[in-house]
Amino acid sequence: MKKNKNITTFEDHLDSRYGKKGSEARAAFDAGFERFKIGALIEQQRLQLQLTQDQLAAKCGTKKSYISRIENEGSDIRLSTLMKIVEDGLGGRIEIVFPKKKTPR
Repeated sequence: MKKNKNITTFEDHLDSRYGKKGSEARAAFDAGFERFKIGALIEQQRLQLQLTQDQLAAKCGTKKSYISRIENEGSDIRLSTLMKIVEDGLGGRIEIVFPKKKTPR
């Protein structure tokens, strides 16, 4: 079977668009993507629990506009606030894992 030399991986795309891992532009992209993932996870769990943004905000002592900003804009969020949203608002818990870095071959 012939390999198509025009096919690139997503990692290749990120390298060409934002630079290799470790570059300033790539670090900024990666940080933004992590904020986006947190917002998406919060929204997904909120919807699964059939809560409105107002209801979630009330349960964790924040404002609807803040919940909306986290879900839609990937806003920076303090760890203490994230814990309140996840634990008090969504009934979950935060687990932090530090995966080992992959070593280049």
